[in-house]
Amino acid sequence: MGYLVFQPQNAHRVRVEERDLLFHVPTTSLFEIDETDGAVLGFLAEKGRIAEADVAARFAGHDPADIARRLKGLRDLEIVTDGRAPSPERPPIRIENFPLSTIVLNVNTGCNLSCTYCYKEDLDTPSAGRKMALDTAIRSIDLLLKESPDREKYNIVFFGGEPISNLRLIRDVVEHAEPRFAALGREVNFTLTTNATLLTPEIVDWLDAHRFGLTVSMDGPKALHDLNRKTIGGKGSYEAVATKARMLLSRYRSRPVGARVTLTAGVTAIHEIWDHLKNDIGFAEVGFSPVTSGTMTAFNLNGDELLEVFEGMKALGRLYRDEAIAGRNIGFSNMHQLMQDLYEGRSKALPCGAGVGMLAVDHEGTLNLCHRFTGSEMETYGNVETGLKRKELSAFIEARADRTDKGCATCRIRNLCSGGCYHESYAHFSDPLKPTYHYCDLMRDWIDFGIGVYGDLITRAPQFFHTAIAPRRAHGK
Repeated sequence: MGYLVFQPQNAHRVRVEERDLLFHVPTTSLFEIDETDGAVLGFLAEKGRIAEADVAARFAGHDPADIARRLKGLRDLEIVTDGRAPSPERPPIRIENFPLSTIVLNVNTGCNLSCTYCYKEDLDTPSAGRKMALDTAIRSIDLLLKESPDREKYNIVFFGGEPISNLRLIRDVVEHAEPRFAALGREVNFTLTTNATLLTPEIVDWLDAHRFGLTVSMDGPKALHDLNRKTIGGKGSYEAVATKARMLLSRYRSRPVGARVTLTAGVTAIHEIWDHLKNDIGFAEVGFSPVTSGTMTAFNLNGDELLEVFEGMKALGRLYRDEAIAGRNIGFSNMHQLMQDLYEGRSKALPCGAGVGMLAVDHEGTLNLCHRFTGSEMETYGNVETGLKRKELSAFIEARADRTDKGCATCRIRNLCSGGCYHESYAHFSDPLKPTYHYCDLMRDWIDFGIGVYGDLITRAPQFFHTAIAPRRAHGK
């Protein structure tokens, strides 16, 4: 046998009640292990490097063939090797083509609300809003099809400011896109995030007829929502948003509608927020986005608040698990996404599709890495008239994917987190190439928790993945 060398960066054990689970980091696969497997792994972790004689002495009372079989399984997974470095998880990223599936149109920099925490650096008041022209939007679609002509499905996202404030453009884009993609035998989906205040029954019915994927920005009950989501005049917007959201949900039938919650200093009551938005307002899903970085530091969650948020998310995650086992879906988007990643065995080289599968177009037609960067000082990557700056965009993506000399290289969640959000890194470190080190420990704890929930559900309620998780992909989640 020679020597075997333990590769701890490829294996992570998670204890769930009486069950011992092994998370294979390179493939994000999960295995349940027995007492003997645990003893073998524990011995390897303790010694680091073992010889045949070491194994024989440690497991003298066991069947040698059985121990050899278990070690072979670990070798096959490269949790142990013969001393050589494990195989690369994937070849180095080399970007030559950009398989775009999504284009984000920032249709108006103006917004009729004045949310105090807004990260948008190009945000304007309604009267000063800079609106995208139809020609710019059509050129954006031209770029999407030019870069990726053979996809079956495409997604056009409308963003702002408040996108409904440029509804005329949205209608014109849909009128242009639907017959164009149909003539190509391709499917096009439309997505929109809104503060809901400008919705009317007629607008809702039109969005429904065109099967928009809708998300409403809402931060919970009145007291919490009104802390930051204010009108231009400085008043809380809860009553207007809640009224319009209820109207929307009473009429909308084509797709589930979700709520997006921004968690800032003083807004950390996870269960209370979820309960109000899911059970009182009636959203299909509720997702939480903690703010940990930004130039307006007064709104960033501090260390204690961030810990409180993650503890609250885990408490809601336990309810999610218990209800799922009972056959019910409580619509917790963050947990849904983690369950989906684990169920599908996703192993990500990059944190998201920004710059590869998705680009954002600002009102002038400039190409941005994603919608969060429009109006910032971050490098841009061409425009819809002259096309992509391929060399520059490729260099950025390849540099971000390179884990050399980064904490990600051996991190156990490296293929689920992949270094975290580019904009979060940019806001915190002024460097989008730097992983989000400021909350790595919390993310590792969150994913460990999710692995435990996944292990419970796949054993006790496997049907939940078919009834609640799989349909999310059909809805573009």
